[in-house]
This record gives sequence, structure tokens and C-alpha cells, in this order.
Amino acid sequence: MREDPWRIVPVVVGLVGFAALFRAPAVTLVQDWWSDPEASHGLLLGPTAAYLAWRRGFTSQTAPWPRLGLGLLLSAVALRFVSELAVEHYTMRLSMLGAVGALIVAFRGFGQLRHWWLPGTLLVLSIPLPQMVLAKLALPLQLQASAIGAGLLQARSVPVELAGNIIHLPGQSLFVAEACSGLRSLTALLSLGVMMAGIFLERGWTRVAIVLLTIPLAVVVNGIRVFVTGFVVYFVGPSFGSGFMHYTEGWALFMASFAVVGAVTWLLSSAEAWIRARHGRGGALPSAGVA
Repeated sequence: MREDPWRIVPVVVGLVGFAALFRAPAVTLVQDWWSDPEASHGLLLGPTAAYLAWRRGFTSQTAPWPRLGLGLLLSAVALRFVSELAVEHYTMRLSMLGAVGALIVAFRGFGQLRHWWLPGTLLVLSIPLPQMVLAKLALPLQLQASAIGAGLLQARSVPVELAGNIIHLPGQSLFVAEACSGLRSLTALLSLGVMMAGIFLERGWTRVAIVLLTIPLAVVVNGIRVFVTGFVVYFVGPSFGSGFMHYTEGWALFMASFAVVGAVTWLLSSAEAWIRARHGRGGALPSAGVA
């Protein structure tokens, strides 16, 4: 830089061009994080991804690929304009991450992308899915939660009749709405599973196991929430099926599911350490996410 100050010009031009091209998707993404309950997990995942990337730093085991990076960047820019014409925010935001990845490949190579796989995955998970996809996912989750809740109520000798996502109790009915489908819990638990897998686990099978665990766990926990709501409504009163009590039980079960993911991660980490010790490679597991 001291020998040739003009070398900073392409960097500045690139940053200005990137800001001009991707300002709109970046701003709308942050606005959705702040205002949309289905996307609020991004307020945690975005800063967490930036912190993990900073902790991981740069790797020296890589080489820049400028031509490939340029090709990927042009593809990301093309996707950004096509998405804007189609008014499709999800792919427009993905194009922004694709452009960042292309710049990393151009200046640092694929090794740097692999080094930052965990922050990159968290950033992808922070982008809210399109409403059409959310609607397709929400209905099956509503029906599953209703079936689990009704089954648990019947096991507790509560007279119940299930009609889709409506649970009929004597004198009252519970409607499992889209907001109670468990989609938020599923997204949050899936993100937590990826984070725990990247930070505390080393082997591929343990990482896959903890991520896959979060899916049925979210479904079961949401069904238990429906059961608790119906149980309290039947034995205490209808007023306890909404408001502060409803949200409190939701948060309590959500934190319990977090504890389950943490406990299973600890067990898998212990299993990894035991396997390594048996193979004569004792010592603590390296931190794959933040080391």
C-alpha cells in the first residue's frame, strides 16, 4: 500500500458497487429480522455468524481463484436482478450471500469458504423462507402438533375430539393456529443444532445426528405445548389458553428443548472423546467452530 497507494482504488470501487447493488436486500432483511416474528431469529444468527467468522479468522491453507470468483460474482449479480424482476426476496438475499462468497473465493480461495462454513450456514438460516414455503410447512406442522396434543389429552382421560387442527373439548375448542405450528421453534432449534455441531462436535456423524435431532424434537415439544394448553383449559379455565400463560408455557418448553439439545451434544462430544481415546489419540476435542 505504501509503495502503490492506487491499489486501494479497486477495493473502494468494489465496496461501493457492492453497497449499491445489495443495499436494498440487506436493508429489507434487517427490517424483517426486527418486525417479522417468523424471521426474528436472524437478530441472533446474524451477529453470531459475524462473531464466529472473526474468531475463526483467515486460513493460510488456501490460494485465491480470481477468475472463478469473478464468474461467481457475475452470476450472483445476475441472480440479484432476476430476483428483483420477479419480486422474490429470498433469492435476492441469497444472491447477496453468493456475492460475498464469490469475493472470498476470488481473494482467498475455497479453503477460506470451508474455514467459514459455520458462519456461512448460520447466515443462510437467518434468511426467512418465502411465504409460500412457510405456508406449505406450517399446515403439516399444525396437524402434527394437534394430533400429538390430542393423543396426550386422551391418555390423561380428557374427552377430546380432533378435527384437523381443531381440538374439541367439552364446552370449548382449541384452534392450533399457524403461529402455533412450531415453525419458529423448528427454525430456532435447527439453527442451534448447526451451531452446537460446529462448535462442540468434530465428527461428521455426530454433527448430522444433532442437527437431525432438532426436527422431531421441535415437533414433539410443540405437541406437548398443545397438550399443556388443552389440559390447563379443561381443568382450570379457558382464560389460561391464551395471553401470558400461553406464552409462558411456550417459552418454558422452548428452553427445555434447548437443554435437551445441549445435553445430547455433551453426550456426543463425550462419545467422540471416548472413541479417540480408544484409538490412542487422547486429549480434548478441538473446537471446530471457534478455534
